[in-house]
Amino acid sequence: MKSDIQIREMMIDDYEAVFNLWNGMEGIGLSASDELEQIEAYLHRNPGLSLVAVCRETLIGAVLCGHDGRRGYIHHLAIHPDNRSRGIGTRMVQDCLKRLTVLGIQKCHIFLIPENQKGFEFWSRAGFYFRDDLELMSIDLE
Repeated sequence: MKSDIQIREMMIDDYEAVFNLWNGMEGIGLSASDELEQIEAYLHRNPGLSLVAVCRETLIGAVLCGHDGRRGYIHHLAIHPDNRSRGIGTRMVQDCLKRLTVLGIQKCHIFLIPENQKGFEFWSRAGFYFRDDLELMSIDLE
């Protein structure tokens, strides 16, 4: 039941349960930037934006959300497979976007693994669109 599900701000005390949800989840690629210290710093820099979904004290969903002052970013949205297709992910995304809007952020980006077809379908239904005018490039700083 939806009434059993609470969506609230992610706290660093949620880290172990969140990491366990993300770890091995199809469509989510974890790296050193997802270790405890980095997530704690991310939450500190982006207070109130990252969320978890809890059902009867069990964490069933998580999403990282933040911004750089101009653009919002959503990372690692995951809902436990037993709780999918209940609108939880959609509610979490809508809540993240609302929180970004209140801060004056006018656009939000997500990063998807190219083979994540279910992710593309979900994000398209959520109103996100594919950008074919940009390519992503990165550099490792370590």
